Amino acid sequence: MAFENYDDFDPQETREWQEAVDVVVERVGPERATYLLHKAVEEAYRTGAEAPDTTRTPYVNTIPPHKEAKLPGDEALLQRLIAYLRWNAMAMVVRANKKPAEPGGHIASYQSSAVMYEVGFNHFWQAPNESHGGDIIYVQGHCAPGIYARAFLEGRLTEEQLEKFRLEVDGKGISSYPHPYLMPDFWQVSTVSMGLGPIMAIYQARFMKYLHNRGLADTEGRKVWAFLGDGEMDEPQSQGAISLAHREKLDNLIFVINCNLQRLDGPVRGNSKIVQELEGNFRGAGWNVIKCLWGSGWDELLAKDTKGLLRKRMEECVDGEYQNFKVKGGGFIREHFFGKYPELKEMVAHMSDDDIYYKLIRGGHDPQKVYAAYHAAVNTTDKPSVLLMKTVKGYGMGEGGEGQNITHQKKKLGEDHLRHFHQRFDLPFSDEQVTKAAFFKPPEDSAEMQFLHGQRKALGGYLPQRQRNGDVLKAPPLDMFKQVLADTGERTMSTTMAVVRIMISLARDKTLGPRLTPIVADESRTFGMEGMFRQIGIYAPEGQKYVPMDAEEIMPYREDQKGQILQEGINEDGAMSSWIAVATSYSNHGVTMIPFYVYYSMFGFQRIGDLAWAAGDMLARGFLIGGTSGRTTLNGEGLQHQDGHSQLFAQFIPNCIAYDPTFHYEVAVIVRDGLKRMYEDQENVFYYITTLNENYHHPALPEGAEEGIIKGMYSLSKAKGKAKSPRVQLLGCGSILNEVIAAVDLLRDDWGVAADVWSCPSFNELARDGHAVKRWNRLHPGKRSRKSHVESCLEGTEGPVIASTDYIRMFAEQIRPFVPRRYEVLGTDGFGRSDSREALRRHFEVDRHYVTLAALQALVDEGKLKSGKVRDAIVKYGIDPEKPNPLYA
Repeated sequence: MAFENYDDFDPQETREWQEAVDVVVERVGPERATYLLHKAVEEAYRTGAEAPDTTRTPYVNTIPPHKEAKLPGDEALLQRLIAYLRWNAMAMVVRANKKPAEPGGHIASYQSSAVMYEVGFNHFWQAPNESHGGDIIYVQGHCAPGIYARAFLEGRLTEEQLEKFRLEVDGKGISSYPHPYLMPDFWQVSTVSMGLGPIMAIYQARFMKYLHNRGLADTEGRKVWAFLGDGEMDEPQSQGAISLAHREKLDNLIFVINCNLQRLDGPVRGNSKIVQELEGNFRGAGWNVIKCLWGSGWDELLAKDTKGLLRKRMEECVDGEYQNFKVKGGGFIREHFFGKYPELKEMVAHMSDDDIYYKLIRGGHDPQKVYAAYHAAVNTTDKPSVLLMKTVKGYGMGEGGEGQNITHQKKKLGEDHLRHFHQRFDLPFSDEQVTKAAFFKPPEDSAEMQFLHGQRKALGGYLPQRQRNGDVLKAPPLDMFKQVLADTGERTMSTTMAVVRIMISLARDKTLGPRLTPIVADESRTFGMEGMFRQIGIYAPEGQKYVPMDAEEIMPYREDQKGQILQEGINEDGAMSSWIAVATSYSNHGVTMIPFYVYYSMFGFQRIGDLAWAAGDMLARGFLIGGTSGRTTLNGEGLQHQDGHSQLFAQFIPNCIAYDPTFHYEVAVIVRDGLKRMYEDQENVFYYITTLNENYHHPALPEGAEEGIIKGMYSLSKAKGKAKSPRVQLLGCGSILNEVIAAVDLLRDDWGVAADVWSCPSFNELARDGHAVKRWNRLHPGKRSRKSHVESCLEGTEGPVIASTDYIRMFAEQIRPFVPRRYEVLGTDGFGRSDSREALRRHFEVDRHYVTLAALQALVDEGKLKSGKVRDAIVKYGIDPEKPNPLYA
């Protein structure tokens, strides 16, 4: 029921109820009043009355003035320091865009949030040190210039680096946004792909609780602060996991949402209120919501608002109007905000237009109000907090962009705008410095600099800062995985099961076991992981409060406060965010962890590609396991599930090492290599391994094959037979390698062709190696040319080269420049569908018969066979030459 237009037919009764509440608050306190109201609402609901909507509170500050924690120190000094940072942040962008490169940049976002950052830096955010693990700050990407401006005053960045903002190619510049890959000692996390910061922050906070509950790190007192934009909250990832934060009582998580009411090019909710909408969403999800809307200048007016008219006016204005008020000035606010009701206009009659504009500021620009909100948030227990901070985009820019729709795009300011900025914040330098937009740094012995350094010293050091490495974990010997190195004999198994057995072996190791973190979005039983439930348990912060229905079975569903498996439900974005938190634990927590995220490969990079890219930027280390991979291997699930391209997605991320192994021993060799590179050698790479749900025989590890497996290609078998027989080289990986192996017998027995077989677990790594060699040769003329691994493998062999995979042709096409002779590629281009594996492989023309046909055609083209052989093969194998092209079928 809406009460805005409710006819209060008994005002006397209403006043009595209100007075009763006032009496309870005065005599016993607000907690008792809240309890009584709760019981009254509960009783009303029981009798059938509609319960009021309590998810949205009045459009005023959540914390009344008399309950505010007081800002320590000299507020005027803090405001001067903020003014210097505002100037340097603005100057950095303006100066950059006077250069020929014109690299862009953003001025307005930091100007709207400068106070929020500085209150945090000076009073709340702990740096990592001997006594504290440090807070993690997710800086809003567009605010990076302000963070650089602070680091400049701290002496952590030089003026030369500020001059090279967004000019990074020579290695001396600073990045556009928070990018740990580009500034590995500075930025903690990557945030600028909007929507990723919020979900990563939630799972980072949960992972900190996980570390603490498992006894791996003391994270007590540490906080995760995520700075977000109100427009950014429309991204599905921004609010998609907020229920998890409440469910797991993440009181170490604080969202600070800069509600400047503007997206990148217009109002967020011009016809309503984004603050109220967000309050409803978060309060409904169980968060502690703190609204900081009005600065201290409004306190006196609100105290005089005995009839509630001012509150009513605040409530009835929509965001489009609030944006207009800040653009049009004090006189416009007097007439169009206060002027609607004569009593309100009289309330500000004693104030000049400038007073109305400059003194009646929004809460996010008032250090006292921001401090009070932060203080309340950090002292909240058992639930996460969200701070809704109302600000003006481009605050202080005046006609240069303050509150305007074009503000986000502003990267240049004229001299008049610079002078306005200088005057607005009363900056202590000359007109010449203003004209040049020169950087300003106060003397080291100034009160502002003493305050800046002193506050950070008290909080443990400077932020942001990133730790490059955690503790070293020695990679185990390969024979730790002996279960998946020997011939399986009459038994069959899948490569997914090989991964599970490897994880079980790791879990049993005294050193590596506690660091193992298996992650699944859902369907752990699909991947054969149910055996790990009893062994290491599923993480649940409150343990298991019920007896599972399968408690008496061998592999029950077991939740435990010290459980290791992160079971995220049907939520790939959440699972990937968990993986990122675990994979960057070495840096953020100094505790090296070994994450294995196992998922349907089709729902990996295709669905979470932006998060995977962020993982690369954040120098993540861990394993992504794309289970049930291949276009024809997951045969019954059809078009939406069958993956024929994730390996190419993986290739797009420079530090992602991707493999498509066929045999269990290949998986073991690859995982062991990853353990060594990432955890012993501390390399900033992560591994993507596609695995299969198809069961078949696995041979033993061939002697000396390890190096070739890691490089991406090794000899699996040499042809037997007559030396003068026509010869071909057959390449394959994943599930289709077995079809390639089967083609050997067809070529030999039906056509007298000898075939060598090569297993190629990584066409991606072969391509990278080939291009690296090609580049080296081009840049070193006159020196002995190097050979790619592909060329080295094929050197001394004979015949055309045929490759067949369960991926689209482009996957194996990558190595064409390095194959020294005729090269034919078969692949699964087109949409998948349900059928038997045999039928699907025939449909996509990648099975043993099509491999044989491609080899025969290549030999015909080279004059090694007569063309009739190809026609005979088409007939013999029942191939329909007129069947539709699978790409379009």
